[in-house]
Amino acid sequence: MTKILNGAELAGFIKERQAKAVRGLRQASDINPKLAIVVTVDNPVIDVYMRMKRAYGADILVAVDVHRVSLDEAPAQIAELNSDESVHGVIVQLPLSDPARTDEIVNLVAPEKDVDALGVDAKFEPATPMAILWLLAAYNIELQKGKRVLLIGRGKLVGAPLERTLQASSVDVEVVDRSTKDLAAAVQTADVVITATGSPAILFPDMIKENAVVVDAGVASEDGKTVGDLHPSVYDRQDLTLTPPKGGVGPLTVCALFENVITAARNQGDMTV
Repeated sequence: MTKILNGAELAGFIKERQAKAVRGLRQASDINPKLAIVVTVDNPVIDVYMRMKRAYGADILVAVDVHRVSLDEAPAQIAELNSDESVHGVIVQLPLSDPARTDEIVNLVAPEKDVDALGVDAKFEPATPMAILWLLAAYNIELQKGKRVLLIGRGKLVGAPLERTLQASSVDVEVVDRSTKDLAAAVQTADVVITATGSPAILFPDMIKENAVVVDAGVASEDGKTVGDLHPSVYDRQDLTLTPPKGGVGPLTVCALFENVITAARNQGDMTV
């Protein structure tokens, strides 16, 4: 029978703990954590995540401000947020209207406020890789002990930072992407597959090894719906351990982001004492 990696259930426990932490900061230190999000494009997937972040922040009493600006206005907006002592975390929502400027823009965020960990000097762990590792740990899924781990995707938000994190933990991970000539051959021998390409339905049931673990962290928009990298027919397999179409990595990514915001608020509060 298919085993589901229920990130939404785990997120509920984490949210409860975070709400208590925020109440403690507000009551004991008069610190009111705030996250600012800089958005430069109109995108339905981004809008979904904006709503998720705002709702989550409201639930744990973390303010979430969204600043919609043009790409040319972004540097000044980020500078203003960096100097605003009431703002503890700043994220630049990707993709930008000009992806070539991504490194330039994300590195403008002050390292102590870079809760998405996109800048070279960020002091935090990236949210989605953190979420994936939380999810695997919660279900006692080992990434070592001779298991073959395959990471599909080298994106700035998930693939690249997750590769660095896994390698730093001595996990033997192979990294491929959607342009790999024989993706099926790479997937068929992997015990654990983590995919984050943002290309809808690139993985099919016959590509996946028996009894494998598959974590889908891909996000794309198709016909107005948010979809992942797995073809729906993958869920017909009864031998796999899988993230669900909804409620897998996504809820935990939001948890991980707010974990960084809470930590940033606590750290910046300590600096002012």
